[in-house]
Amino acid sequence: MTTQQIAAEAAALARWIPRPTDWRRVPFAIFLLFLLSAPGAVGAVARGALYDAFVGVSVFVAATLLVFYGIEKALRVDATALLSRHGIWQVPAAAALGALPGCGGAIIVVSAYSMGRVGFGAVMAALTATMGDAAFLLIAIRPDAAAVLIPITLAAGILSGWVADRVLEDPLKNTGRRGCAQPTHIGKLRLRDCVFIAVATPGLAFGVLALMQIEATDQLGAWVEDLVLAGIAAAVLIWAFSPVSASTRSSEHLLTRTSEETSFVTLWVIVAFLLYEFSDVFLGLDLTGVAAAAAPVVPLLAILVGFIPGCGPQVVMTTLFINGAIPFAALVGNAISNDGDALFPALAVDRRAAILATLYSAVPALIVAYGLFLAGFTV
Repeated sequence: MTTQQIAAEAAALARWIPRPTDWRRVPFAIFLLFLLSAPGAVGAVARGALYDAFVGVSVFVAATLLVFYGIEKALRVDATALLSRHGIWQVPAAAALGALPGCGGAIIVVSAYSMGRVGFGAVMAALTATMGDAAFLLIAIRPDAAAVLIPITLAAGILSGWVADRVLEDPLKNTGRRGCAQPTHIGKLRLRDCVFIAVATPGLAFGVLALMQIEATDQLGAWVEDLVLAGIAAAVLIWAFSPVSASTRSSEHLLTRTSEETSFVTLWVIVAFLLYEFSDVFLGLDLTGVAAAAAPVVPLLAILVGFIPGCGPQVVMTTLFINGAIPFAALVGNAISNDGDALFPALAVDRRAAILATLYSAVPALIVAYGLFLAGFTV
């Protein structure tokens, strides 16, 4: 079976991921657009948070995605060949795919499992190792933390997979797996993708200036803020109305994948930034102080958040770590316990197997997270 057929299988299984055209996203998109022009203190705080989210996070995520997806298309690694290895090498190959930024690698493993090409240990390895779209965010903003976290989740995935193969029974053993391959959608470059990239390009320059402690609005004028807010509006509209799923496929155009994925991450980063700023300004609630006061339970809460399907809540947790609101141990626990968008196709293959894999991931998450917490390890 070719990589293209595996990708087609993954695309068919991933139909369970909600489409951005879901009408339930529209009210939230309208609310965010309202905040862009809201009067008074609410609007001022919101626009400041949105500006910081775009210049400080989104543009770097877009640049990281362009590099990552560009390399991916150039190398064209045959994932099927990796997964076809037998014995103890199947689990490390699955964990390596899961550890790749985004959810594509883990989804490929899940689809291979549905066809009987890999065992339950491979699924455990991929779902434990994956950090989902939050990995792009961490790599873009805190590459030093990503360089430590990704090897940890990879090792946890490999060990979990080997243990699962030796100790646990395969939930789908002798049940007759079946595939449901469909043609893969071939995405085309769209005008909104070009508009978003056109705004994000100077936005990246503004972000670099901010890293150098230079405020672009002071040096270049108020039009900088207008351009950035236009970029936020474009991201909101792409997220709300695009027909492409939030977890894009390798068949999509490079700029389409970049704008889609960046917009998805941006929306959840916005949620985290607004939560952080509003709680501080209007409620007088210091999230960093609260997390410090409840430090022993924060890793556990982060692990429980990891059980939530999808990448959105995990992006929020990563944003909180970047802002210093939660410790590194909590981020590691969340990264190990979360399955990203790969949980949706896993539920489609077999609900019991998916739930068991998610619950089992709590064991290495608790061990590693609290091991780091008790050791006082941080980055």
